Amino acid sequence: MGNYVVTFARGFGSGGKEIASRLAKELGIHCYENRILTLASQLSGLNEQLFKEVNEKIRSNGGFASFMRGLPRARHYIARNEKFVSDDSLFQYQKQIIENLAETESCVIVGKCADWILRGRENVVSIYIEAPRAFCLERTIKNMGVTKEVAAATIAHTDKYRADYYAHYTHGNYWTNPVNYDMTLNSERVGVENCVKVIKNYLQIKGLI
Repeated sequence: MGNYVVTFARGFGSGGKEIASRLAKELGIHCYENRILTLASQLSGLNEQLFKEVNEKIRSNGGFASFMRGLPRARHYIARNEKFVSDDSLFQYQKQIIENLAETESCVIVGKCADWILRGRENVVSIYIEAPRAFCLERTIKNMGVTKEVAAATIAHTDKYRADYYAHYTHGNYWTNPVNYDMTLNSERVGVENCVKVIKNYLQIKGLI
């Protein structure tokens, strides 16, 4: 059986990152989120010749995947309170990393337009996790230790950032479009644990696990 990839898009506070992490753990594969951005940022700071040398070295030593395992894991919650500003060069590095991951190992990838970058591949399953605002508020207050007002602002800012990011790099598509994904799950109704079970069952139906 070959490599497979599960991509996740999620509303802030919906529990999407937790579901992705749990799924990866149960499947015994790696979960990548902001380590992709960390590596892409490092690579984008190199001049073209130096990047080619680093790129060849990384590929000869097992690809971007093995290299990223040495990078620090992301915090549980990363909020985007700044306005989205495009960085096409940085995105191209992220795209290259995501494509390399899909070709070299089974993994879970959170965010980064991974569903769009890997669209059309038979070994990719794309998931969107969302939940009602009250549920997201409660989770954000608990996980971040902030007031209801701060939680609400964080959710609004972060989801706006993600929507703008997705629209820019997919040339006008919208982040919550259900046809972008194999499956959209309401984490409040289904529950975090059951979301993991449903996705695993789907992977079995697809013959990927």
